[in-house]
Formats: sequence, structure tokens, C-alpha cells
Amino acid sequence: VQLQASGGGLVQAGGSLRLSCAASGVTFSLYAVGWFRQAPGKEREFVGAINWSAGFTRYADSVKGRFTISRENAKNTVFLRMNSLKPEDTAVYYCAAIRDFTRTHSRGEYDYWGQGTQVTVSS
Repeated sequence: VQLQASGGGLVQAGGSLRLSCAASGVTFSLYAVGWFRQAPGKEREFVGAINWSAGFTRYADSVKGRFTISRENAKNTVFLRMNSLKPEDTAVYYCAAIRDFTRTHSRGEYDYWGQGTQVTVSS
């Protein structure tokens, strides 16, 4: 099973990026997908998640209204659209897969993790 996060880069404050998380080796549509981020010297924190059918999403308060998660199960891909980016959004962003959407806030309960993609927001 592989999760591949991509789409990171350098962007100015106020700008936008769209991250992708592509899965292989798993029936992706059975899993909820969460996004996490980790800034230097900080713990990995929950950003948001989407359930298997894309009918439900949840977000951390820090990104609510600015970030949107969507998915295309036919393409085994989940997206994280990030608008109005701030310097404090700078981090390595990870996607991860879990069967139980109700547990998506719990970092330790995920089944699979991607390798991370760097997002840097300059002021």
C-alpha cells in the first residue's frame, strides 16, 4: 500500500495551493482520508479529513473556511485545496488513510501514511 502526497511548494501569503494524495495497493474507496501537518519543532497536527463517500468532512479550527478536502475515488485521489495561506501554514503535509471516519482526528489510529510534501508560505 502506498500513499503519495504531492503538490507542495513555495507560495506567498494569501496565495493558494492544491495538494494531492494518490493511493495504490488498497481499495481506496473503503477508507476515510485525513490530512496532517508538521512544522519544525512541533507535533504533527490534524488538518482535516474526508469520509469514504465524500459526504462528510471535518477540519481543524485553524484552517476552517480556508481549506477544502475533496476526493475522486475513481482516480484513487484525495485533494487538499488551501486558500488564503498564512506563514503559520508552513509545514510538511501528510495524508493518511483510516477505515473509521469518526477516528480521523486521532493520529495514532491511521492504517497508512504518505511520505509528506513541503508547503512553505512566505510573508
